[in-house]
Amino acid sequence: MKARILGQKGPAVSAIGLGCMGISDLYGPADRSESIATLHAAIEAGITLLDTGDFYGMGHNELLIREALSVLPPSRRDSVQISVKFGALRDPARGWHGYDARPQAVRNFVAYSLQRLGVDHIDIYRPARLDPNVPIEDTVGAIADLVKAGYVRHIGLSELGADSIRRAANVHTISDLQIEYSLISRGIEDDILPTCRSLGIGITAYGVLSRGLISGHWQAGARPNDFRAISPRFQGDNASHNLALVETLRKVAERKGVTVAQLAIAWVSAQGMDIVPLVGARTRARLQEALGSIELRLTERELGEIEQAVPKGAAAGERYASALLAELDSEKRVEER
Repeated sequence: MKARILGQKGPAVSAIGLGCMGISDLYGPADRSESIATLHAAIEAGITLLDTGDFYGMGHNELLIREALSVLPPSRRDSVQISVKFGALRDPARGWHGYDARPQAVRNFVAYSLQRLGVDHIDIYRPARLDPNVPIEDTVGAIADLVKAGYVRHIGLSELGADSIRRAANVHTISDLQIEYSLISRGIEDDILPTCRSLGIGITAYGVLSRGLISGHWQAGARPNDFRAISPRFQGDNASHNLALVETLRKVAERKGVTVAQLAIAWVSAQGMDIVPLVGARTRARLQEALGSIELRLTERELGEIEQAVPKGAAAGERYASALLAELDSEKRVEER
């Protein structure tokens, strides 16, 4: 497995990471044994970066990762780096109730994550979203104290806009920004990506297949009973438009002799050595497909063909429903900050 460095002073991680949310939350039931087998297969293949959140299944995801790691030999277990997001507030009905990134909450959240994961430190720790009631400097300062105490190795961010990123970086070195980035979600290219590069901050890109929409497997007429049921890009005419883009992309993939998913992941990887795609594989079959993107090299001509098939801004519908989009600092205009 090839490696990439997260930021100028961040850790070396595998060229792609595994996003673990789907095996616990938001995408319908997952098979427990297959989930653990997929985690093992990812680690055996050389994936060293596991991304989770303490609110994925209200702790279920961290406990599942602990279970999977506990049976591995020390050499494999010690090679894994865990990235944890915190701050989202849930209830017993699996509802969502905002974010809490106060310094005292940071200390509380990390204590529970360390316990659930069964580790003595977290490799990358990051607030899931900007808490509108807490200056980002206070949140990052609290994590910096955890770095000094040895409980956290690196500080990451998630879904922040350029101004908040700069303010956070003034407090402590930031390894990476986790944010959605794909062929049909390219908003970071305007301001956020240049800001991160100017500060030496890497990108861990989630949603590289847009929650399966551009994987080549999603079919028209499918009615998801999960997060995608409220996602604008999966609705009505939006879905039809977006799936037409996928079919155009499929022609490029077929000429290359690869799958649509492999082409889409490889495109994200090709945007810079400072970008690490997170693949949300829930099964070994989907994982194996994603791993096929690692050795895929795209020529300038092929990148041009992909750009022509799916031009920037071609997608129909926003990446989140309006209420969720309003919570994203990364989506706010300068005048709204």
